[in-house]
Amino acid sequence: MDMLTGYAAAHQHPFNVFMHMIGIPTIMLGALIPMTWLEFALPGFSVNLAHIVILGFFLFYLTLDVMFAIVFLVAALLLEMLAGSIGQLPLAVSGSIAAAAFFGGYAGQFVGHYVERSMPVLVKHPIQANLAAPFFTVVELFKIAGLRKDLFDIVQQQIAERRAAEQAG
Repeated sequence: MDMLTGYAAAHQHPFNVFMHMIGIPTIMLGALIPMTWLEFALPGFSVNLAHIVILGFFLFYLTLDVMFAIVFLVAALLLEMLAGSIGQLPLAVSGSIAAAAFFGGYAGQFVGHYVERSMPVLVKHPIQANLAAPFFTVVELFKIAGLRKDLFDIVQQQIAERRAAEQAG
């Protein structure tokens, strides 16, 4: 819950959240494209680096919330399928798409943080930010759909408590 609260605290402005909802999957696509180029043949099927990375994120997210982890897995595998299709294009084309998606997604997020006037978590905690961002996207989808309101009420209460403690101290 602390990771979610810390990440959510820097993502309160609706425009910033919107930019992240677009930017994070775009960054993931940009990162997954070259990962699909590294494929390992196993008896009866093949696995690429993107599958292994997605599995690692999924296993980590399972420790946080089963439902969010499952939704992440489905979305990430759909992105991997798109990345795999793009990865089959000539290297100059697929590499250009990967770079544009990766860097364009981050640029959009920095614009969102500029509007919110908050420091991107990526600057302070790059590893935590990259672990939390895809999870945050799934959580935001649930929020937009009006699901798990109790979780969002807790997170907002914790954010308010953190801000009050920062102002007092």
